[in-house]
Amino acid sequence: MLSVVWLVLAVLVAVVLTTWITFTLTRLDRLHARVDAAQAAMDAQLVRRAAALQHVAQAPDSPLPADERGQFDSVAQAALDLPGSVEDAGRERAENAVGRAVAELAGGGWQLSAAAADELQEASVRVLIARRFYNDAVRDTRSLRARRMPRLLHLAGRRGLPEFFDIDDTVPPHPGERTPSTPSTPGTPSSVPPSIDKDAP
Repeated sequence: MLSVVWLVLAVLVAVVLTTWITFTLTRLDRLHARVDAAQAAMDAQLVRRAAALQHVAQAPDSPLPADERGQFDSVAQAALDLPGSVEDAGRERAENAVGRAVAELAGGGWQLSAAAADELQEASVRVLIARRFYNDAVRDTRSLRARRMPRLLHLAGRRGLPEFFDIDDTVPPHPGERTPSTPSTPGTPSSVPPSIDKDAP
């Protein structure tokens, strides 16, 4: 009788353990797929921002001086030429340079066309949102993989640990417009263009 009880307990333990492993594997697969999708979306928005900067630099009606055009064009092209891997430190440096260039355009006093200014502003907001989605996915994946059992059982297989993408994605004021001299009321959220869908990068 006692042996039967132990057998039943062993079967129950095996079933619970198998169910847990299957659930964890499924969740890991979904998290890695989420990271891949978020990275693809972020890459698309980074390319869009660099392309918007390059368009301002190359546009025939651009108000920028010739030397400034060349500088902005080079910064944008450097970001567009890099591979899509977020593990490459050069990628972060290139995207930070694009962000600084967009901020310089916003505060430089140049009268950009309305279409160019809107595109730069919207592209910057989309980069901010897409990067948050990506880093959230990376955080959740790393958190699950750091637990004891997934590490001991090597449930992630040979998949590399996803890396955070850390750049300065502060959205500058609308290019060509002056920043208000009076400070905003504390606690007032910054505005986001109505054309941006916050739920999708």
